[in-house]
Amino acid sequence: MSSSREAVASAQRVVVKVGSSSITTTEGGIDSDRVGALIDVIAQQRSAGRQIVLVSSGAIAAGLAPLGLSRRPRDLATQQAAASVGQGLLMHRYNEGFAALGLTVGQVLLTVDDVVRRAHYRNAQRTLYRLLELGILPVVNENDTVATDEIRFGDNDRLAALVAHLVHADLLVLLSDVEGLYDGDPARDGTALLSDVRSEEDLGRVAIGRAGRAGVGTGGMVTKVDAARIATSAGIPVVLTAASLAADALSGAAVGTYFHATGERTATRLLWLAHATTPQGRVYLDAGAVRAVVDRRMSLLPAGVTRVEGHFEAGEPVDLLDENGNAVARGLVNFDASELPGLLGRSTRELGKEMGPAYEREVVHRDDLVILR
Repeated sequence: MSSSREAVASAQRVVVKVGSSSITTTEGGIDSDRVGALIDVIAQQRSAGRQIVLVSSGAIAAGLAPLGLSRRPRDLATQQAAASVGQGLLMHRYNEGFAALGLTVGQVLLTVDDVVRRAHYRNAQRTLYRLLELGILPVVNENDTVATDEIRFGDNDRLAALVAHLVHADLLVLLSDVEGLYDGDPARDGTALLSDVRSEEDLGRVAIGRAGRAGVGTGGMVTKVDAARIATSAGIPVVLTAASLAADALSGAAVGTYFHATGERTATRLLWLAHATTPQGRVYLDAGAVRAVVDRRMSLLPAGVTRVEGHFEAGEPVDLLDENGNAVARGLVNFDASELPGLLGRSTRELGKEMGPAYEREVVHRDDLVILR
């Protein structure tokens, strides 16, 4: 075993993500043989004493055939209809397969809103922790049946990276239909598999752009590398490989691509805020406010705001921009877009005296703010 993979073999809590193309057919529908093989591997890992969280795509793909659709629909409403049908079929297959091996699964469906808003994300975290404590195997997916474009993760690779951080996983394994990250199109001669990625410099010579099987999944190599960046920057190593090599990957064998951890764990909700939200507006700051927010990590006050763009409500994410239009931070705003113009450049004391205590508060509190680098 490569010494660099010791962290893989010793990981006790592992998030495993499997893509649609690895567990469904090209026509739409569940591939029972490949799902069965995945179930066997995960059951073996559980028998070895590991805690596993499975992030599984495939709900929309599994719903295509029952709905008579030949390929993944483009419109959100039909995607949601397919997910509504397919999610039940997918969970039935997992329930049936794991039950035969003595394991119980629990379904966890998430939207971005569930884990970014302060009052919600701890509920998701507590649920996952409790399932693991009870010996249940959580099966996580995006809640495609209710998620709107504004509150969608968009791909389960990114969701898996964020779930890995949410549950304080020791390892993230991304299972796909390719063996790992290549320096070019793996279908062409002369391309090579990258066994280790230690920094952004290692990605400099990589031409990323090969998607999975057309018509089934949403992810490609781009989303997998992005997910690896999110996880490794938060201190979680990542293995990317083919689903057929899952057992070897989890044992620490030198298969696929190993992304070394590059950073340390950060506050969970802020990681979600940075990587899982779509800003609903833009708030421009003067130079003093930029220094206060970015360098001194202070809350944003109305006095430092120069103008506002977009349509947003209190509690929604907005980007904070400097005088040159560069996004320097993202946060959950405490006022509606319609309220802010009348507050700009004024002190909280002045606003509280004139308009009442409700206006004597920050535009974005420092606890709801993440710096963008």
